Amino acid sequence: MKAWQQTLVPEFNKEFPNINVVFDGVPYTELLAKMMLDATSPDPEYDILLVDDPWVPQLAQIGALKDLKGSEIAGMTSADYDWDDFNAAPLAAGAWDGVQYAVPVRSNVLLRFYNRKLYQEAGLPEPTPAQTWDEFFAEAPKLVRDTNGDGKDDVWAIDTYFVREPLTPTIWQSILNANGGSLLDDAGKPAFANEIGEKSLETHKRLLDYAPPGALGHGFSESLQAFRQGMVANMFNWGSVYKSTAVDPKSTTLTVDQVGIQVLPVGTASAGTHRGIWIAGVSSKTEETEASWAFLQWLTSKQGESINAALMGSFPARKSTLAGTPAEPWLGPVYATLQQAYEAAETGHMWRIRSPKSDAAQQILADEIARGLAGQASASEALSTAAGKIEKALR
Repeated sequence: MKAWQQTLVPEFNKEFPNINVVFDGVPYTELLAKMMLDATSPDPEYDILLVDDPWVPQLAQIGALKDLKGSEIAGMTSADYDWDDFNAAPLAAGAWDGVQYAVPVRSNVLLRFYNRKLYQEAGLPEPTPAQTWDEFFAEAPKLVRDTNGDGKDDVWAIDTYFVREPLTPTIWQSILNANGGSLLDDAGKPAFANEIGEKSLETHKRLLDYAPPGALGHGFSESLQAFRQGMVANMFNWGSVYKSTAVDPKSTTLTVDQVGIQVLPVGTASAGTHRGIWIAGVSSKTEETEASWAFLQWLTSKQGESINAALMGSFPARKSTLAGTPAEPWLGPVYATLQQAYEAAETGHMWRIRSPKSDAAQQILADEIARGLAGQASASEALSTAAGKIEKALR
């Protein structure tokens, strides 16, 4: 938030000098609770709410956000804002029950990062977006190597989420969706405790065979550190870390020429990814609706997206932005991969459960996927238990 305050707000104020925008940095673990309290407070603090992908149903249920396509805000929306230009998957993250409550301000998806140098040293061709899981595992043993001759492996094939925490199941789910599976059926009941779900969890667990020692305790930070230090050939992580991983010498040992980016390996149905969009909406209690929407409209316009991407490394959601010439050369391959990932996410419904009880459901998945990865339960047992608990939670 500090970077947005110092970098994006001055750009916005070039066009809107009379609107004062102040960000309040809140730790992620406290953010949803603080917004929920603010939305029900008789004296609310916030005009704009910055929301993670699965939280929109909860905030919509308590009436915390305004309808951005409703008559009040529609009259404040520029004719060239072009709602149809947004990719469907990131835009849908801000919708619930047919109402558009928020717009994508920091689009994100799970992607595959790979180290070109480690592939070359292992005598392997650079992976492609068409690589299947079988092909990935055929190459994985060659990417685990002892590079200094001391008899101990010091480079591994993969690192990603394995630890017991709510984002770890997104890896399993990306594999599940790529294999044609889904979290819920058309009736809204769990649909993953089956052969497809079990195979996908076993694939997630198999990654541990080619990961660094102690990887069962690895998540976002640990896998990111291992990849940036050149210790692993592949990392499945959120694409928004690309700039700090491949471009920024202050945070990485790698260079843009060394880092490839693409969707996760292909399953029986498609390539894999997972949606994790940060969206923002106008508080239903604000007294500054016009100013609030002016800022969000600018930030998510074609111009604002390009500025945000170039200065902050944030990912755009608009098709025209991704198809255009990026402000920085390193964004070219990133944009191509993003478009492919958005299309895969939309086709395969590659996102977390959409429900006011989404956090509870995700924690159940975190607990049971962790048991399956650690060998404390079979894939069948872990998923059956998760399905039963989630059905009760969503009821």
